[in-house]
Amino acid sequence: MKHYLKLIAIILFPFYTAAYSQNKNLPASKILVTAHRGDWRNAPENSLLAFKFAADMGVDIVELDLKKTRDGEIVIMHDDNIDRTCNGKGRPSDYTLQELRTFRLTNALGRVTNSPIPTLREVMLALKDRPVKVNLDKSFDFFSEAYNILNETGTLKQAIFKSDAPYQVLKSRYPQLLSAIIYMPVINLDKPDAKTIIADYLKNMKPYAFEFIFSRDTSALLYHNEFIRKTGVLIWVNSLWASLNGGHDDDMAVEENNKKDSWDWIVARGATILQTDRPLLMLQYLKKKHLHQ
Repeated sequence: MKHYLKLIAIILFPFYTAAYSQNKNLPASKILVTAHRGDWRNAPENSLLAFKFAADMGVDIVELDLKKTRDGEIVIMHDDNIDRTCNGKGRPSDYTLQELRTFRLTNALGRVTNSPIPTLREVMLALKDRPVKVNLDKSFDFFSEAYNILNETGTLKQAIFKSDAPYQVLKSRYPQLLSAIIYMPVINLDKPDAKTIIADYLKNMKPYAFEFIFSRDTSALLYHNEFIRKTGVLIWVNSLWASLNGGHDDDMAVEENNKKDSWDWIVARGATILQTDRPLLMLQYLKKKHLHQ
């Protein structure tokens, strides 16, 4: 019997390892964790400190948002204005970088901290050569500026560009960048043309991942996405708030202690990157399941 089982293992081993080797981005038995706006529970969101804390925690990716100042500098800010996250008012584009730097970010309790609004350059230099990627959200209008900063800082391979634009729109807007950047399309699964957009991307390029967003969990792509994963392209799902994941969110996992219908459900849908507002708890959860090294 032992000899029989050993023979089966020898026969199946090449096929088992080949299944993992198809995906060059993902080591065997590993799901990647993205910290949404950094570790914002322990530092101001989108602050340099929040990104450093998240990297120290062991996340694989930090997510941030780009805006442009009046004098053309790229800074990190989610909202169109600075009112919610800063002790100032107005849009980043209302100020020069020097003027914007006089303000300070507030923490999750609304208290003013000593953290200034960081630039993309500062974030990339702080994370340079660390085993963490940086996801550039709200960046479609600033791809060229971001690309130049990444080139100058030697961090181009650490950045993930993203947008919800179909392939032809992306190609028309940034034809010179397509072969030079790491790129992830955002796919709204609630829309009927979601699979067509995915197929068009796969026909023309190999994205780093597809980011799935969905307010309903009925899309066939949540149950049949092997055709994506077999190409080595990752699948990114946000566990943030319910409108992005059909109700299978972080709060359900943590506050209700219902991981079966939240994080377990997302993992079972083939997700290989999870973006979360609970990065430490997510890491602990995945490690317990031997899904994160």
